Amino acid sequence: MTDISRNPIETQEDTQKGRYLTFLIGDEVYGIEIRYVMEIIGIQAITELPEMPEYIKGIINLRGNIIPLLDVRLRFGKEPRKYDDRTCVIVIDVLDVRIGLIVDSVSEVITIPDEDISELPKMGLGPGSRYLKNVGKVGDDVKLLIDCEKLLTERELTDLNNAL
Repeated sequence: MTDISRNPIETQEDTQKGRYLTFLIGDEVYGIEIRYVMEIIGIQAITELPEMPEYIKGIINLRGNIIPLLDVRLRFGKEPRKYDDRTCVIVIDVLDVRIGLIVDSVSEVITIPDEDISELPKMGLGPGSRYLKNVGKVGDDVKLLIDCEKLLTERELTDLNNAL
């Protein structure tokens, strides 16, 4: 017997639970919850904004929507890298704000069950670890799971919205 009392949004959240889009920054594999992902596009012409932090590369016009771009590599304190044909922009929606995340390349969508997700170790993590939520274990590999809501502080979001 089918339970028709379920809300379609709950059903959508159920199908997205434990699913992550993985991408590369250098040799490290990161994942973000699929529920934040709107789309993935190739890198395109970027219009720079004055007086923005180095990791905010500028804005793009995506089908009439102005999307600010955050270079994840720079946000995590890594060396800059020239964009190439593998560079992608993951457009996410966080707290009703659309942001494009520039990453070295996108890998795949994977499912990580709750029992294979662990808290971060408390020691030996660099400054970029404040953007991480958990660690996912997939076979012998480790995926660093990003907390999308911590990529930008409230003040940074406000400053970015004011600049647009």
